[in-house]
Amino acid sequence: MSIILGPPSMRLLRSLQHHQYLFCPVLSRSVTQGEYRRPGKPRDNKPPWQKINFSFSKGLDGIRKHLTLLKREFFERFVGPEGKPILEHMLEQNRVVWEFRGSESLKQWTVSSDREIGGQSEVYLKLGRNNTTCFLYGTLRSTPPRDGETRYSGYCSMRSKQPLAAFDRKKHHDWSSFNTLHLRVRGDGRPWMINIAAETYFSHQKDDIYNYFLYTRGGPYWQEVKIPFSKFFLTHRGRIQDDQHPLWLDKINTIGFTLGDKADGPFQLEIDYIGVSKDYAHTEEFAYELYKRNPNV
Repeated sequence: MSIILGPPSMRLLRSLQHHQYLFCPVLSRSVTQGEYRRPGKPRDNKPPWQKINFSFSKGLDGIRKHLTLLKREFFERFVGPEGKPILEHMLEQNRVVWEFRGSESLKQWTVSSDREIGGQSEVYLKLGRNNTTCFLYGTLRSTPPRDGETRYSGYCSMRSKQPLAAFDRKKHHDWSSFNTLHLRVRGDGRPWMINIAAETYFSHQKDDIYNYFLYTRGGPYWQEVKIPFSKFFLTHRGRIQDDQHPLWLDKINTIGFTLGDKADGPFQLEIDYIGVSKDYAHTEEFAYELYKRNPNV
């Protein structure tokens, strides 16, 4: 059975075929968000299996490591949450999550700068005096790369690595018993941005980060900073979102510090420890306006 198309139908079909290349890319960009690729950098079209470094000795070490982690996870469940007795877990009011007491503690962190997009900033991480603190330093330069596309540049950041359980399963920090972030830092007077990333349900939310400001005083004296988690606001790829909601404290992935104040020159930030605490005087649930999806009439 054949179908005969009239002149109007033929013109419509030709028009759709002619404009097909206009519709497909727009749909693909609106559905998915790809990783950032520096302008002029070629695409990496290698299959995933070609990026794996096969090594027999490395495989044996990995199996031994993951079996040890699995054994630890199994026995910690009989002790209590996170390997602590249930009574100690319920009455805990302060917890030091990260402290820097040796070179092994620096392996839990990673640093980055605008050099990844062709910028000129430099950032380094090392142990401070007496090997008891973390010393983040470098030089900030806001000159954008000359690639014809990038308009802004000038940032340096430090971020904790994602904690992993046995066999590289994601592990989260559970801070649901606390309501305040507690830091002991010593800076040079520059303002920093604290970034907290939590687990999300959907893939398009992978770039959602909660931010708040860290103002350092400068000078030789240490600074005790306490920031309630209710003050952190939601951003997506650096843009503040209209639809705000509180931070999920039971599934925290990473925490980071970003400098981007457009003041070119050297900088430094020294961190003694990063912890969480329970402040009973703070009763605020969320500091920003929440939109009601089904408001009461």
